[in-house]
Amino acid sequence: MLTALTQLAETVKTMPAANPKPSLLPLFARLDELTRQLPRHADPTLFHYLHKKSYEKARLFLEGREAENQSGNCRHT
Repeated sequence: MLTALTQLAETVKTMPAANPKPSLLPLFARLDELTRQLPRHADPTLFHYLHKKSYEKARLFLEGREAENQSGNCRHT
């Protein structure tokens, strides 16, 4: 999961200068598949981030950098 989230973040960073722009759809599809494969006992915070498509927050969480996450509109960090 962390590898896929990191790949998404790196791809997004290159987008302003990329020509042609890379498609993010395969990355989103992979993240959706990995989310479906998570065991039920996985951390509820991670589930929340992934189901809300808060991929940067999920990446920071998995990197042990949860303190860097900002509160979202849902009032969840």
